[in-house]
Order: sequence, then structure tokens, then C-alpha cells
Amino acid sequence: MSLFDHVAEPGWQALPLPGAELSLWPGWLDASEADRLLAGLTAAIPWETHRIRIYGREVDSPRLSCWIGDPDATYVYSRTRFEPRPWIPELSALRLRVQEACGARFNSVLANLYRDGRDSMSWHSDDEHELGEHPVIASLSLGAVRRFRMKSRRGQESAQLHVIELGHGSLLRMAGDTQKRYVHDLPKTSAAVGPRLNLTFRQIASSGR
Repeated sequence: MSLFDHVAEPGWQALPLPGAELSLWPGWLDASEADRLLAGLTAAIPWETHRIRIYGREVDSPRLSCWIGDPDATYVYSRTRFEPRPWIPELSALRLRVQEACGARFNSVLANLYRDGRDSMSWHSDDEHELGEHPVIASLSLGAVRRFRMKSRRGQESAQLHVIELGHGSLLRMAGDTQKRYVHDLPKTSAAVGPRLNLTFRQIASSGR
């Protein structure tokens, strides 16, 4: 089930997902600026292959990543503690604009680079302790269009899939009980797609557990 059909009007479009606070701004960045940021950030961000835990085993994540933020924005994910890399100028400027668009403050950003259709993100919720009770998460997509899927955390195996096509320069805002009620993923695809850079801005509420 698609949650979003393209509309011509600029600005936020509320997405009808029960119990969630979810909205999408399809063309938040115009194509030329999105192109420039994709090229510049892909080159400037110090990419790493993070180790993650799946079914009790530690494996390389199927994407390149980098955790960037204020000095105290330590983050624990998949039982791994990430100390933030310092902000680079392009991301610092972008953070201010994303904060204004979303009406929220962010002290960190997780950058993920999906090099082609073989790179992916498995089902999860952004509900770590450090993010607080009702996190606001802003997700900026640059590059290839990929399918962002969501489903209820209850009865996950049989839950209905809700699909959002995240285009070049689009901004997705997730807030309220979205992370409590839903999980999301970015599946692999056999289609010939180019790289996609995703920036998820967050506010870390504490220095971790």
C-alpha cells in the first residue's frame, strides 16, 4: 500500500498512518542543490563499515555509515557505542535548515550511503533510550529513489506494508508515537539503481547508558 501519491503543491504532506505522526516534503531541496549536496557529502563524509549484531552474530552492515554530532551526542545502536565525528561545514548549515523546516532541534545526524540496490537497512525502530520518549527524526534523501517501508510493530509478520517512495531532495519527518508503533526498512532491490545518501537528523537526550 502506497502512503503517498505525488502532488504538485510544495510543502509538507501528512501521511495517513494510524497512530503515527508522519509527513513528507517531496521537493524540499531542488534538483540542482540536491545534486551538489550528494556529490559534496559523498566525498566529504568519512565513511565507515559499522559492525552490527544480527541473530547473535556480529556482521558488517550492508551500507556505509558515519555518526556525526555534537561532542556529547554518543549513541548506542546494536550494542555498539558510537562516538560522534565532528560536524563538517555543509552538514552544519544543513542542520539549521532542517531544524527550521521540522520545528525541532537536532544535535546529531546518522549518514548512510547505499552504494547500489544490494545495500539495505533491515527492519527496526529508532527507539533507543538516548532518543527520548517521543523522538522527532528528520530523514533527508539524496540520490536514487528507494522504497521506504513501514509496518505495525504488532503482528509484524502479517502486518500490512506501507510504502513511501523517497525521492531526490525529499524530507521525511517522523514524530510522536511513530517509533513506538511502527518499524521501517529499506529493502534490497534487483533494479539497476545508483547510490543513495540518507541523512537522519536526531536529538540525543543523554550520553547513553
